[in-house]
Amino acid sequence: MTKPTFAYLLLKEHPYGREMLRQILSKGFIPTIIITEDSAIGDEEREKFLKRIEGKEIAPTIEKQLAELEMQGVDVPHISVPIHNSEHVMPHIENLDLDLIVFGGTRIIRGEILDHPKDGVINSHPGLLPDCRGSASPAWSVYHDIPIGSSTHFCDNGIDTGELLL
Repeated sequence: MTKPTFAYLLLKEHPYGREMLRQILSKGFIPTIIITEDSAIGDEEREKFLKRIEGKEIAPTIEKQLAELEMQGVDVPHISVPIHNSEHVMPHIENLDLDLIVFGGTRIIRGEILDHPKDGVINSHPGLLPDCRGSASPAWSVYHDIPIGSSTHFCDNGIDTGELLL
């Protein structure tokens, strides 16, 4: 079976996105392109996350992971945009024959990005869907006595409402 071609989107140097990329690469899946959102909101989200996991080891930076691939002769373009929901993303992917887009910890993304890849857009969500949607899912799980877990789903224009994969 052929491995899918995919774009990987994440917030700039967010630990969640870095770890997810490390895991994806460790299974032999290599993105066609990586698109990082470099924004004040992304910085704020990254800093909140870093504070929560302070003192814990995190995955290497995106640049370090890409440098390791480059040493193996694999060049993955890494693009930075001010926001994923913008006219800045489509020019980088519209001519790519992508099977998927994989979200590695992004803000809510809507619009034509979701319609571009042949097989859809996949998100990994830190809560058990459909009961625990949104960015504060672990806290809501505790508050509402819902088991803590994660879900992987296809994305649509709703918030964490697409078809569940896991």
